[in-house]
Amino acid sequence: MITDCTALILAGGDSSRMGQDKAGLLLEGTTLLQRATVSMQQVFPKVIVSVRQPRAEVVLQQVCDAEADGGPLAGLVAGLSQVDTHWMFAVACDMPFIQPAVIARMADLRDEQQAVVPMISGHPQPLFAFYSKQALSVMREAQASGEKRVRAVLQQLDVRYVNEAELRDYDLQFRSFFDLDTPQDYQAAQELK
Repeated sequence: MITDCTALILAGGDSSRMGQDKAGLLLEGTTLLQRATVSMQQVFPKVIVSVRQPRAEVVLQQVCDAEADGGPLAGLVAGLSQVDTHWMFAVACDMPFIQPAVIARMADLRDEQQAVVPMISGHPQPLFAFYSKQALSVMREAQASGEKRVRAVLQQLDVRYVNEAELRDYDLQFRSFFDLDTPQDYQAAQELK
């Protein structure tokens, strides 16, 4: 267990490319949100869920985004505002193949930075990352200026980027970073299982 950190599952997106609520999609008889919850509970003693509006089916603590269309940044700000630990691990609910060993490895790489973010195929993965409470003021300022993109905010933070070589032994095919944005992604996930 990573005791100095709270997990935040981001489940407030509008799922526009998917065409339906991703959190409720079934994979092997379990919703994506339930899968993410189980994965996070294996690693963290406390798990909360970021939502746009309260979800009756969620039994965990919920935090509501202050901005209705603020994107993932609004979810991160809402989560960091509520956690009582120094660190928060944020993960999107549409990542069904999370390997807890990858998260544990990333936790070992934390130091004085404001964020620890994997870099997969040359792209940062800010919705599978650790954020320090120290990042909250920068995120709030960015949000107040109208920014919604987490990747843009990363440029303003002290970030420890984790490269593929540092994670390969923990997830050979990097399936932890497979996310479901479209119906085609959902179909691929059903074939992967």
